[in-house]
Amino acid sequence: MRISTQLMFETASNRMSDLQNRLQKTQEQIGSGRRILSPADDPVAATRALDITQSQSINSQYGVNRQYAKSTLGQVETTLAGVTSLMQDVKDTITAAGNGTLNDNQRGFMATELNGRLQQLLGLANSRDAAGNYLFSGFQSNTPAFVQTATGATYQGDQGLQRLQVDATRQMATSSPGSTVFQSGGQDVFATLTDLVNLLNTPGTAGLAAGLATANANMDSALDSVLTVRASVGANLQELDALDNVGEDRNLQYSKALSELQDLDYVQALTQLTQQQVTLEAAQKSFVKTSSLSLFNFM
Repeated sequence: MRISTQLMFETASNRMSDLQNRLQKTQEQIGSGRRILSPADDPVAATRALDITQSQSINSQYGVNRQYAKSTLGQVETTLAGVTSLMQDVKDTITAAGNGTLNDNQRGFMATELNGRLQQLLGLANSRDAAGNYLFSGFQSNTPAFVQTATGATYQGDQGLQRLQVDATRQMATSSPGSTVFQSGGQDVFATLTDLVNLLNTPGTAGLAAGLATANANMDSALDSVLTVRASVGANLQELDALDNVGEDRNLQYSKALSELQDLDYVQALTQLTQQQVTLEAAQKSFVKTSSLSLFNFM
């Protein structure tokens, strides 16, 4: 079989082009640190890497949601801590108001102080989160939770619970309706304070002891409701910390799996690069020698 000069050149050219492409690919792999530069390099591994990347992205989003949940619940806890302190102060005032040596004016001063507490409580109940949403209005987050009335306060929100997906199988409430916090079990803390202010502003002591006893019992009930919500908030914050730890571990597992699929073995790649360079150089020298052969060299 006779091999033409053109075929010899084409074969040698194609060979060197293939060697150059392989060398360039190895250089690109070393430059990027990745074994897989395109899905064609390893379709199975590329598909698996895509699945893991998507799972890692979702896991990261859960982490973002948890941080938002922590921020919101932290604001709820801070607000309810202020409510708790206020209620305890009110209970102290109720006890002090039972002192039989007090006159009408002195009880009137206490009523003024308690009215200030009432305004402060309304402010706390209408607290907002960092985004400007009312914490205790349920789904009506753009509406103040409470508006004052002559007999206490009216709830303007609903019973909705704002929830966030904080893990694959966990949705967590980040707020509580104001009616649950401040008007639970038929006991309205705003009405209790309003009645207490009116009681202390009424001259004389008729019905004072009974009224103070009722107010104190109602405040105990209201305080229990607030503490129950605070306990739930605290439990949720602890759970978020635990979920953060799980999420971080899961992210490390995803990163490890991606590394095993995609990362380049530098020692192997550098060895391969050296071999490819030597092979290409030998092919180039061989081509030069072959292309310079002629029958005239033997005459």
